[in-house]
Parts: sequence; C-alpha cells; structure tokens
Amino acid sequence: MIAGSNGNLPVACRDCLAAWEGIRPRCRTCGSVRLVSHPKLFDLTVAHIDCDAFYATIEKRDRPELMAAPVIVGGGKRGVVSTCCYVARTYGVRSAMPMFKALKLCPDAVVVRPRMDVYVAEGRRIREMMQRLTPLVEPVSIDEAYLDLSGTDALHGAPPAISLMKLQKAVEAELRLTISVGLASNKFLAKTASEADKPRGFFALSIDEAPHYLSDKSVRVIGGVGPQFEKKLNGDGIRTVGDVQKIDVKTLVKRYGETGLWLHNCSLGRHERKVDPDGERKSVSSETTFNEDVSDPRTLEDILWRLSERTADRAKGSGVEGRVVTLKLKTHDFKSFTRRVSLNEATQLAQVIFRAAKPMLAREAVGQRYRLLGVGISELVDAKADAMDLADPKALKRAKAERASDKAREKFGGDAVMTGRGARIQKAREKG
Repeated sequence: MIAGSNGNLPVACRDCLAAWEGIRPRCRTCGSVRLVSHPKLFDLTVAHIDCDAFYATIEKRDRPELMAAPVIVGGGKRGVVSTCCYVARTYGVRSAMPMFKALKLCPDAVVVRPRMDVYVAEGRRIREMMQRLTPLVEPVSIDEAYLDLSGTDALHGAPPAISLMKLQKAVEAELRLTISVGLASNKFLAKTASEADKPRGFFALSIDEAPHYLSDKSVRVIGGVGPQFEKKLNGDGIRTVGDVQKIDVKTLVKRYGETGLWLHNCSLGRHERKVDPDGERKSVSSETTFNEDVSDPRTLEDILWRLSERTADRAKGSGVEGRVVTLKLKTHDFKSFTRRVSLNEATQLAQVIFRAAKPMLAREAVGQRYRLLGVGISELVDAKADAMDLADPKALKRAKAERASDKAREKFGGDAVMTGRGARIQKAREKG
C-alpha cells in the first residue's frame, strides 16, 4: 500500500485478517500478498466505501455468461450510460456518456436495462452491513457511503481497519459483490483514498501525508471543483493541488473569497465536516447546462419536464420522496437563483414535480437568457404508497399511470411509454 522505512510499520492481511508490525512480502499466517501497510493504519477512523461498478457487477453476478463481456447499464441509443463494468471502461466508456457514443467506442458491449428495484435492495443490504459496524453511516448514494468508526475498537475487538476488511470479505462472500475502501483522517481524504485503489481496493491516507500525496493531482480531485470553476482556476494558472499549495492563503481569499480559504484547506487535506447519518436526506435533483443560452419558454418547459423525470427516477431509485420542490436557474451572465414551493404531500413523481415547478419557471421565463436549469426535491422522507390528495382529486390516477409507465420503461426501454410532451420532444430531437 504505502511504503515506509520504519521496520515497525503496522501491516494487516486482507485475506486472513492477521495483523503485525514489520515489512514482509507475504502474510506470515496465510502467505497472501494482499497486504495493507501504513504508519497509522490502526489509528485512522473515517472511511469512504464505494461499490465497484455496482449496477454492472450485479448484472454480471446474476448473468454469469456476461462475466467476461463489456457490460453497459443504461437506456437505448438515445439514452445515457448509467454505469459500465471495468472491461467497458478500458474502451473509454464512462457514466453519463451518451449511449450512441459509448457504443461507438465499444460496439461489442452488452447493453442491459437498469433494474432499480434490484439495485436498491442490494444497496440496502450493504448499508445494513455497514450499520452493524457503526451507527455513524452517511449514505451518499445507493452504492456509496461514509463511515466514522471512532470508538468501535472495543465493540468489535479490532481497530477500524480490520473491521472494514471483515466487511469487504462479508460483502464478497454473502452478496458476491465487491467494494473499495478508503480509510483516512477525514471525509475528503477518505473519498480520495477510495478512488486510489479500485476495484476491490483498500487504501489508507493520513492528514500528515496529504499535502505531498495531493500535490500532483488535478484540482478536480477536490470535491466541489466542477468544470466551470476548474476552467477559471486553470485560467489563473492553477491546474494542480500543488499549484494551490504554493499560493499564500491571503491571496487565495482575495481572489476567490471564502472559496479561497476552502481551497487552501483542502489542498492540505483539511476537512472539517463530520460524518452525518442524515447526510443523504438533503435533496435529490437534476440539472443541465445548455450548449447555447436558452430563452424560449416552451423549450425551457420541455427541458424542465426531462429534468423532472430524471429527478423522479433518482428519488424512486433511492426510495425517498420530498416535501419541497426547488427550481434552479443560472442566467447567461452566471447569476444563479432558486425558487421553492412546499407541497401538501411529499412526492417522488415526475408529474407532481413538474406541475409544481412549471409556474415558478413561467414567472422567470420572460425574455431572460439562461445557461442552466435544474429541479429537485428536498425535506426528504422514506417513500410510501401513493395517497389521495383532496386538493387534487386526479392526483392518484396520475400517480398510478406514472407507476405503470415506470414498469413499462423498465421492461421495454426508456422510449416504450411517453407522455404527449415526451413524444413531441422525441420527435423534435429526431428532426434536429
């Protein structure tokens, strides 16, 4: 893992879980070469766990004939890649890539329709296994979470590193799936560590070594630095984390305000946010940045519908619904603002999200040019059965229709069932 010259370097075997101090090429108990060594291996307590190519791995597990094939999970030719296996990634296929582009890169790929109910069920099983280790589990998505294992040594009779290795082995043995683990001093470094050794990896990273480890990484390694901010930083001569480290903190604050201080801290591996068990219960949303500014109200409305569908799909996949609908807009000159409305009942339905956001959009779509549009739900709760809304007698009927449409799309593909609006959008795409 991380080499060191100290002869007393802590070491653990990922196969038999033996632990000792001192460098060896193989485990002294079982002979395995799958060893993890780090000066603070048994002191680090914050972990980031990420399932490896989760959807695609489930499909390969359930269909052994696909084991050696490049597998893409996603929609039809006009859809996008939800995820893909590591074989497909060697061809350049990536999540969120348009399907036509993915198939051009990897024409022999097997495309599998998403089975969200299966993925959600397996994700919940893994989350339950995490919660047996510690109550401090912060889910980020269906296949990803942070854990704080502080104080669990006495409970499990082992340091967090060994407990996490046991978890890896249990997930493989019971579910035939694999996870990668990043063990670190805080959430930011744990996330960075989990991405360093995939798939089926285990990587440790302490705050002491963070500045050196991060220095040659792109600024994009810092969570929160998106494409636009990266472009701005690059324009200012900042391309790597090391470039940030070389700039005085006062200069960074002068240039970027509070964001400058945040950059400075992250460049040194500092991150103050604690693992929050309710961290996933904030919002579910979807947004898009346009290639060209859009001002036409009807076009914006059509985009809002697509985003409402996407947000609803994500909420359904996560088993949550929200009481507040939020509309997000960014003007052509980069001014951002949001509008919110509270609902009578929490929802995860595209029709309800769209009907709530549509009037807010209509009030803003009055000639202004926009470069980004987004919609989301917040104040999340666990999803429950659709109920009658006395203020909208037809709501239950629309809900049943949408649920039926979801089942048809899952079985026959994303274009199997469309609303009138969806059909018109599809027709316009084909013409364009």
